[in-house]
Amino acid sequence: MSQDRAISRQPSQRQLRVGEELRHALARILERGEIRDADVAGRGVTVTEVSVSPDLRQATVFVVPLGGGEAGPLLAGLTRVRPFLRRRLAQEVRLRVVPELSFEADTSFDRAERIDQLLRSPSVRRDLDGA
Repeated sequence: MSQDRAISRQPSQRQLRVGEELRHALARILERGEIRDADVAGRGVTVTEVSVSPDLRQATVFVVPLGGGEAGPLLAGLTRVRPFLRRRLAQEVRLRVVPELSFEADTSFDRAERIDQLLRSPSVRRDLDGA
């Protein structure tokens, strides 16, 4: 039974498909520059992933400010324009219910950079060369 729970934690193919469709649609919407919020307008935004709940009613959108920089104001702006984005998604994506959106900064690039720095450090390099 615990193995069933471990399997159910993986997103279903439907969740993955819906998440990818939402990611593409959000990227198109943001690219068009229709948003007037000061923290979002004119800023490049990369939508790296959209994670959808099993019932497809909640979606977490992971974003990175293009060119780096502080993500806090961008996340606040995206949260403020959430109703606008949902309306646009309803026009672009055929879903019975457009999910509620929440936004988070994607820190995977920062983690990858940190791992790369650690692997290049002299002490780790010495251990790797000696193995």
